[in-house]
Amino acid sequence: MSQPNCRPRPYIYFRLSKAEMVLVFITMLWGGTFLIVHNVMSVSGPMYFVGLRFAAAALFVGLVSMRALPGLTFTELKAGVVIGASIMLGYGLQTMGLQSISSSQSAFITALYVPFVPLLQWLVLGRRPGLMPSLGIVLAFVGLMLLAGPEGGTLHMSEGELVTLISAVAIAGEIILISRYAGKVDVRRVTVVQLATASVLSFLMTIPTQERLPDFSWLLLISAIGLGAMSAVIQVAMNWAQKSVSPTRATLIYAGEPVWAGIVGRLAGERLPGLALLGGALIVTAVVISELKVRRRSTVPDDTSALSPNNAGESGR
Repeated sequence: MSQPNCRPRPYIYFRLSKAEMVLVFITMLWGGTFLIVHNVMSVSGPMYFVGLRFAAAALFVGLVSMRALPGLTFTELKAGVVIGASIMLGYGLQTMGLQSISSSQSAFITALYVPFVPLLQWLVLGRRPGLMPSLGIVLAFVGLMLLAGPEGGTLHMSEGELVTLISAVAIAGEIILISRYAGKVDVRRVTVVQLATASVLSFLMTIPTQERLPDFSWLLLISAIGLGAMSAVIQVAMNWAQKSVSPTRATLIYAGEPVWAGIVGRLAGERLPGLALLGGALIVTAVVISELKVRRRSTVPDDTSALSPNNAGESGR
């Protein structure tokens, strides 16, 4: 009986674990927050709102983690402070940008933190990005040019777009820091420290930025409490899920964030020019390409599918 003709064949695999499914869910939540924050900027300054948002988040997580807090270690305190500082920079600058650009623009530019992850890993950890991440970086830059300068086709960024771009770098740093400490610390204690740190630093930043304290507003209060609860869920989920999900696979899942934000913004009446939408699509494509894993099997029958599930031992980059 003749054996099937076997030869190496490239294949691409996707399979979501429970932890990855959790990341998909929080990405949907994350994408929906852009329009909410954009609207809140009509009644509050950015740093005050970020401080209020994360104060609520810290309170929520602290209440459910109260019994675990007395065991806080120095390593957990240090991890929480450095991650909290990166959260303050990422969310603070992103919120500043939302004062002058649409939620859809903000979401697409923020998504650039994905190709920034391998760049920061190269600069900080000495891990040189491979071919696919490098290709993703190039596509992301082209997409940014179209998104930021859709009329002239040149990279001419407004202040809001620029600070949002810088926030993407801070968020990339947050992803790397979370993965560095995941598995070495208690998720509940670290999450409380990082949320509290982000809140305190954001309130302190209202001094150098000379923000005026906002008047009472139900929109501000409800948004801060609601987003605080969502932030608590998101941060706990990220810290828990990234114990078993590598930074590269996590950021691939996070690629859906601007898509959800764009859908919500579209439903709310936001309209981006055609070239800007193309730029956004290129950025999302860059995110996927930069994290895509291609493997070759030593023996794959011709009649088998080229689509294979993820290896249980896959550790990412």
